[in-house]
Amino acid sequence: MSITRYKKGPRMSQAVVHNGTVYVAGQVADTRGGSIEVQTAEVLAKIDALLTEAGSDKSKLLAVNIFLPSIIDFDAMNAVYDAWLDKENPPARACIEARLAASTLNVEMTAVAAL
Repeated sequence: MSITRYKKGPRMSQAVVHNGTVYVAGQVADTRGGSIEVQTAEVLAKIDALLTEAGSDKSKLLAVNIFLPSIIDFDAMNAVYDAWLDKENPPARACIEARLAASTLNVEMTAVAAL
């Protein structure tokens, strides 16, 4: 059984590949306190980079989970997400309202993709 871990830290890996599947850990923006649009774009760029490093891309997404501390940001987040999404290959998706690790975070996303 082969498992490859990307960007390992003391607590977690940012992505893990196993059995032809890429699991991307929760990604948050570096621009703390930025608008939902800015943070969403940063999170999606991080997901893109991790998928690329692991040998995949957004056309192979299987599932995306989105966490918003304020569901009122749903439409603004979706405007950025929809522009980024591969429209021919949309993943399964969930979006929930949840408190995040810091009050300056407006969005967090996890993703699962095929290789």
